[in-house]
Amino acid sequence: MRKRVLVRVLLGFLATVTALVLVAALLGVWTVRRSFPETSGELALPGLESQVTVLRDGNGVAHVYADNTRDLFMAQGFTHAQDRFWEMDFRRHVTAGRTAELFGPDQVDTDVYLRTMGWRHVAEQEYELLTPETRGYLDSYADGVNAWLDGHDGAAASLEYGLLAVLNGGHGIEEWSPVDSLAWLKAMAWDLGGNMQEETERAQLLDAGLTEEQVEDLYPAYPFEEHEPITDTGEHIVPGEEGGSGDGPPEGDERRAPELPEGVVPALSGVADAAASLPRMLGPSTSPDLGSNSWVVGGEHTESGLPLLANDPHLGASMPSTWYQIGLHCTEITDACPFDVSGFSFSGLPGVVIGQNESIAWGFTNLNPDVMDLFVEEIDGDGYVVDGETLPLETREETIRVAGGDDVDIVVRSTHHGPLMSDTAVGEGLAAVAEDAGPEGADGGEYAVSLQWTALSPGTTAEAIFTLNRARDWDGFREAASQFDVPAQNLVYADNEGNIGYQAPGAVPVRGRGDGRYPAPGWDSDYDWEDYIPFDELPSVYNPESGVIVTANQSGVDADYEHMLTDDWDYGYRSQRINDLLDAALADGPVDGQDMSDIHMDSYHGGAVDVVPHLLEAEVDGVAARAQEQLRDWDLFTDTDSAGAAFYQATWRHLLPLLFDELEPYAMSGNSRGMYVVGGLLDDPDSDWWRGTEASGRDEVLAAAMDAAAAELTELLGDEPADWRWGDLHTLTATHESFGTSGIGPVEWLFNRGPVESSGGSGIVNATGWNDAEGYGITAVPSMRMVVDLSDRDASTWIHLTGNSGHAFHPHYDDQLEPWSGGGTLPFVVSEEAVREAAVDELVLTP
Repeated sequence: MRKRVLVRVLLGFLATVTALVLVAALLGVWTVRRSFPETSGELALPGLESQVTVLRDGNGVAHVYADNTRDLFMAQGFTHAQDRFWEMDFRRHVTAGRTAELFGPDQVDTDVYLRTMGWRHVAEQEYELLTPETRGYLDSYADGVNAWLDGHDGAAASLEYGLLAVLNGGHGIEEWSPVDSLAWLKAMAWDLGGNMQEETERAQLLDAGLTEEQVEDLYPAYPFEEHEPITDTGEHIVPGEEGGSGDGPPEGDERRAPELPEGVVPALSGVADAAASLPRMLGPSTSPDLGSNSWVVGGEHTESGLPLLANDPHLGASMPSTWYQIGLHCTEITDACPFDVSGFSFSGLPGVVIGQNESIAWGFTNLNPDVMDLFVEEIDGDGYVVDGETLPLETREETIRVAGGDDVDIVVRSTHHGPLMSDTAVGEGLAAVAEDAGPEGADGGEYAVSLQWTALSPGTTAEAIFTLNRARDWDGFREAASQFDVPAQNLVYADNEGNIGYQAPGAVPVRGRGDGRYPAPGWDSDYDWEDYIPFDELPSVYNPESGVIVTANQSGVDADYEHMLTDDWDYGYRSQRINDLLDAALADGPVDGQDMSDIHMDSYHGGAVDVVPHLLEAEVDGVAARAQEQLRDWDLFTDTDSAGAAFYQATWRHLLPLLFDELEPYAMSGNSRGMYVVGGLLDDPDSDWWRGTEASGRDEVLAAAMDAAAAELTELLGDEPADWRWGDLHTLTATHESFGTSGIGPVEWLFNRGPVESSGGSGIVNATGWNDAEGYGITAVPSMRMVVDLSDRDASTWIHLTGNSGHAFHPHYDDQLEPWSGGGTLPFVVSEEAVREAAVDELVLTP
């Protein structure tokens, strides 16, 4: 199981009895409530230029009203800090590779990995690239955070600090800096970018003895004919020219795995395994279900005659939620103060990431192009070899401070591709070198693994957020997209003039040789990145003839697109279901906001369509036969009360290891790729994959999976299949990022919330993903759901996973969790009149 950011050091300091005493001491009402924010009345905020008003509704959603941008973003920083500072502080320690300062020696490996990548090192360079205007926004935000910190420390800042003080003597809170905000963008890019795991797995499978053809069986091409891509090449916007300048995706020999020295795969595996152990800033999950849904419907299909836009990003489940709902409003919209924006923000980052302003609305899903490559480097002393020439390794020194331990000094080494991540791998690291001949016949070659990743080059994503927030039309929206380097996303758009659109932004590399699907030989410059795909050649559409745009991590382009984005798409079960539901809705007449919300909660399991008929033909008896009858009556919806869904999902969980037993420990995942691969194999009962199993044969394997599922569910839910419920298995506990997996029950009780049950599952529109290797619990979620009505801004709806507060036991810590699980939504009001009507608290901040 992936190592999360655990406070396992607790077990070294405290016995369980001591922990119980500690919790009892901390749970006094005064201790818990002393960090709750002041949300009514008047507070002095030194540094403001004029008075600012912060209105909060009954769910703790804040709307900030200011006369100028300095005050607007300063007040946002203050408000974020009031509600979420522990989360912000924890995030900046992770992004800077400083978690050992909080939690001790157990986190040194995490810090070494992150310091080697150098997220904060890159963020420091990015700050200097930004325009003075954007630096001013970031500076103002940091001033607001620091104004709050002036009056808060220890348990007065958050309950977590009180607990930390007992464990390691406390933690001195440092001032916030603009670079802390920028470094957070690297964490966002890490969680949503690249195919390092798939790239490594393919190399591992070849090393384990599979042929390239067998590996391709497990990573098949995207099914364009079955599941529509986001765009067709013929409708792409390419200003000023017909077509683009690319040479097209690699073909033939260019798609084959490069030859690498024997013995380097353990080093590659170590790099990928260490990456999987890192803390996830968008929720603690390594689930393959991280993704998102978004779709936009043009006014010709709506009751109002203006567009509707929906979005639900799928991220790891965390407490508090990844998102913070907020509105940022200039009291008068001018060129000097152009913001009237509301939506979902990240604590620690100024601006609004997803939402609407007075003219447009937008949503994000993950494009997930291949922007990470692993290179096997030939090491020669203090240098590395490229085209037969030894070049010097770049180095920098880092010191890791350790709570309760000695400092750790490291030297980060880099090639022109990027840092040597194999230096950080747990175990042999760099010593895991090839024992056989190196390239060009050299004896005893020494090798390392470097990472080239777009996010490790300074970029301008921070500019994009503010440009997007003040965009008023399609041209302004695309200008913002052009500044968005990483992570590369699908951006959907709608405006109050009736236009809809889609734009894929981001830095996507153009490679010399190869296609990024396998690790490349760093000593051959032919495999180097040559350039990035020009922005105007990235997929984009505006007012498509269909009047509908759907993005759900499926292929962003059709097979004729001229550039190589990636082959590691989601295989399109969610996207096709959304397309099908919209087609059906539009055939019945115009759609409204409720129709959009209903689609959010759709639980139809498209991946089961090809599997269930074969399961019904398999011969089983006893409880499995009675369960098979539940499957026979199943409508393929994964509702919480469904017995058929419970039995199917359990059967699926046991089918994968039976079918792919020889792939251990690189077993097929239960995500959309697994669904598509198994669906294809079912039509080929003579495939070697069926014959290679212990059960030996397709029908025998299916029967064995059902028998195992019936046995497991009998133990978990009783021996009457008709009483089985998917919701009894498929539950979510929202887990605190830093203290929620301590292993000490009372401490986890302080911060975790749930469980709640939910419909849906992997590859389903209601994408409550679960890890089939571990159980049925929900690990990835629709982290928020949003529907924006461009005809009436205040008719929009939204909700996110937990609540706006990050303070345990605050009323808004988990007040959205129950409605979220059942598909409920909240009014998303944005006009000042509606905001004031909904307000229950008013805080006036004065200079």
